[in-house]
Amino acid sequence: MFKSIPLTLREVKATEATLTRIYDAAKIGLRGDNLALAAGMRPEEYRRLTQLDEIAALAELKGRADGEFEISTELHKAAMSGDAKAALAILQNVHGWVAKQAITVDVNQSISITAALAEAQKRVLDVIDVEAKTNQLENDLDNPVLEHRVASSAVGDRHAV
Repeated sequence: MFKSIPLTLREVKATEATLTRIYDAAKIGLRGDNLALAAGMRPEEYRRLTQLDEIAALAELKGRADGEFEISTELHKAAMSGDAKAALAILQNVHGWVAKQAITVDVNQSISITAALAEAQKRVLDVIDVEAKTNQLENDLDNPVLEHRVASSAVGDRHAV
């Protein structure tokens, strides 16, 4: 069910009570429409008041400054008493400090030329040895005498069974 909200034009003045409510709402960090509603005004009333009377905007600015000052003071007290998280928050947010993201690694390693040559010679000998074994197998398969021996031993095996 929809409830209608009656529209009544109210005259808004920057009274001491209104300015105090604006100050208190701004001090705890409220902004815009939320600040207006917490101060007891509709958002359009608050905007109209700040446009017509600069003291209302000054009350908001003073409330923000005092709120930031109080919180900053408490944060600094905590950091000075040894709270590492508070100190880090101050460094990052007030002083723009950023932790290093990259680590540099410097490795100094000397290479022995004789050891490198010996390792290369070993690899060459391994390749030559593999090539020699491959050639020997190819020659054995191409030799008809060997094929005959392999075939006759296979036939002999069948007769032996």
